Amino acid sequence: MSGLRVLVTGAAGLVGAEVAARLADSGHTVTALVHNRPELVRNDGTVVRTVPTGQSGPGLVSCVAGDVTKPMLGLSAERYEELATGLDRVVHTAATTDFGRRWETYESLNVDGTRNVVRLAAEHTPVPLVHVSTAYVCGERTGRVLESELDAGQRFGTGYEHSKFLAEQEVRASGLPVAVVRPSMIVGTQESGLIRDFKNMYVVLKLFTQGRVRSVPGFYDALLDLVPVDYVAALICEVVDRFDEARGRTFHAVGAAPHTLLDVSNALAEYPMFHVPHYMSPSAFSVDALPPDERVYYRRIIAMYESFFRRRARFDDANAAGFASWRPAATGVDYLRTLLDHCVRVGYLGRSEPGIGDVLRLVGSAG
Repeated sequence: MSGLRVLVTGAAGLVGAEVAARLADSGHTVTALVHNRPELVRNDGTVVRTVPTGQSGPGLVSCVAGDVTKPMLGLSAERYEELATGLDRVVHTAATTDFGRRWETYESLNVDGTRNVVRLAAEHTPVPLVHVSTAYVCGERTGRVLESELDAGQRFGTGYEHSKFLAEQEVRASGLPVAVVRPSMIVGTQESGLIRDFKNMYVVLKLFTQGRVRSVPGFYDALLDLVPVDYVAALICEVVDRFDEARGRTFHAVGAAPHTLLDVSNALAEYPMFHVPHYMSPSAFSVDALPPDERVYYRRIIAMYESFFRRRARFDDANAAGFASWRPAATGVDYLRTLLDHCVRVGYLGRSEPGIGDVLRLVGSAG
């Protein structure tokens, strides 16, 4: 399908920029809602060519500065009305994915922001909404997690996933025509490992490989689900194009198979310059027993991610598997090696940082 008028929120983000560019390449008219970043940069570093709003048309991207946390998305009444009456689809990717924020930030950006986007889509004739959530709305559940499930009384390990759970509830209660895409941990492309932003788990990998943190509480059979960014973007765009088929459904955008922490350790061990972390039973782990420098890194960074080192969720993706034109194939140590090779090739891993301040700056940039 071509010729749709699509609003993409969070269009300067990793997923949002890639989705906006792909939709334009497919012949759609794309309005990109941006906040702090004035330009759209694709995963490969290519800057997306944008045009003034008045020149928008099929195959073109126009940027609009706004703020999903504000009424009418921070737009003028005239511009808001133009959007509300001139859209065929809304793709909502705007969110903070940083694990280190205060709850008020998550509530404002991820929950209230979603509520404001829902209001736009429902302002006149209901506009189909493609909502980008996260597979980790399942919280700390163990075992098989179905795409049809949301509230199972789960406990949440981070404020981020709790806020995305609440946002998804808002979307489902809206009465709009809706499809939900839930990515797991977004990492580099399947073929080359290319990634625009080294955030979240990449920061953890940096601390591990440099030996800044050598011991963490976790289990070697804990599961990390890593999904290539190109698959996530492709699935979202396919849901936009084939919305009539996707309507009312949820899609787990996940990897070909989850990786155990043992897989991660085995992959890291192949690189002579990398340190390999030691996983300890959470019941035997003590932060206070760590060396002073390691204790600082742990408390400031690793503690935000530690629940992922003991989780054993497996995401069922029957809906996505039956819908998507292609799915990730790379898995196991081979795919981890692809990701690590890219990090080494561009200098993200394999070189030392002078101190925790540099790593903290990386974490700060993740917001």
